[in-house]
Amino acid sequence: MNSCKLTASITAIANALACNLTEDELNLLGITLTLLADTLITIATQRSILCRKSG
Repeated sequence: MNSCKLTASITAIANALACNLTEDELNLLGITLTLLADTLITIATQRSILCRKSG
C-alpha cells in the first residue's frame, strides 16, 4: 500500500469511529492508540540497539 492509500485509509477509519463513539470514548481510544504507538517505537528502538551491539 502506498503512502497516499495508507493515509486515506486511516482517515476513513478515524471518521467512521468519530461517527459512532462519544467524545469520551474517542479521547480514550486516541490516548490508548498513542500509548500503543509509543510502546511499539520503544520496542523497535531497543531491538535496533541490541542488533547493533551483537552484530
